[in-house]
Amino acid sequence: MPEGRWRDVARATNLLGPDGRPAATIFAEMSALAARTGAINLGQGFPDTDGPASLLEDAVAAIRSGANQYPPGRGIPALREAVAAHQKRWYGLNVDPDTEVLITAGATEGITAAVLALCSPGDEVLTLEPYYDSYAAAIALAGAEHRTVPLHWPDWRLDGDALAAAVGDRTRALLINSPHNPTGRVLGVDELQTIARVAHDRDLLVITDEVYEHLVFDGRRHVPLATLPGMAERTVTVSSAGKTFSVTGWKVGWLHARAELVDAVLAVKQYLTFVNGAPFQPAVANALMLPDEVFARLAGDLQARRDLLIDGLVAAGFEVGSAEGTYFVIADAAPLSYRSGAQLCRDLPSLAGVVAVPVSAFCADPGTGGSLVRFACCKRPSVIAEAAERLRHLKRPVE
Repeated sequence: MPEGRWRDVARATNLLGPDGRPAATIFAEMSALAARTGAINLGQGFPDTDGPASLLEDAVAAIRSGANQYPPGRGIPALREAVAAHQKRWYGLNVDPDTEVLITAGATEGITAAVLALCSPGDEVLTLEPYYDSYAAAIALAGAEHRTVPLHWPDWRLDGDALAAAVGDRTRALLINSPHNPTGRVLGVDELQTIARVAHDRDLLVITDEVYEHLVFDGRRHVPLATLPGMAERTVTVSSAGKTFSVTGWKVGWLHARAELVDAVLAVKQYLTFVNGAPFQPAVANALMLPDEVFARLAGDLQARRDLLIDGLVAAGFEVGSAEGTYFVIADAAPLSYRSGAQLCRDLPSLAGVVAVPVSAFCADPGTGGSLVRFACCKRPSVIAEAAERLRHLKRPVE
């Protein structure tokens, strides 16, 4: 990559240190802190338990039966058919598995390939802020410009007027994440309708990151943007198996869109990973067809762990937002007299033996995010309980 483009990507992801040289991401920094200090890692969003036993056994069986070479470029037919059936079963969407589905190396590759395929240098791509960190890198790699619409603590609601005002003459696409990482917000139908109206009025493509689609709480439901009138034809819907089934290391994702958009994304994707996850693809295909109660149990178990973490954070003196879905809970350290979430996270391993990630890591301006901190609830209850006990003894800073 030319140095200029590399530096664009590095700046977009806050990867340049004060000396202009590469700096570690906050995620790498926090995980290294956890390993070095023995702190409980509630920073990185990966479970510490495996998913359904049948899923794991199906992968083992696929390996033993010889499914270990390159799969088809679009993904094996069984998985593409399972994705299409999943979208019909859960959301009533009619998707052609042969022309409108593409299997990817996780959702991150699907999003990146879509941005690279559908956006050109000089285009603008609009995301919500805070945003998942890879979005900025994908946009920079495409030579496009990143624009954001802020979501504000504590309710994280989308301001429709702000969204419309942020769209300019060069805006090509909206990149929307719901259920939303890092805030845990699940966008309501009214907010989705606002997004759809702006997309229609300004003739925009929409790329949706829906990896937490099955991990929503308290009776809420996830509504894909593609289900709204007229949106299926202009939406690239991205999801994956990793979060739903607690197999984040498998990196098996998918996207679906109208055929010509999928063709464009495939033209890019084949030069990124080419293909991926041969023995995992049939296992995921079977998992997508598991009974409804399995999906409900996975969400219910995570909700119970969310509740355990929230109770611990409140007991420790944090103000906690309403975590409606995902692996994450946002807490405000201001009631504990901590003004900087980033500084608190760097001190937290020594102060309490716990690692978290500052919300500022998900913002274009590293100074944004204030005293907000993201904690992961996708850990075993015993781990969360121990972390909560440690946080209960967190001392307030000396004024």
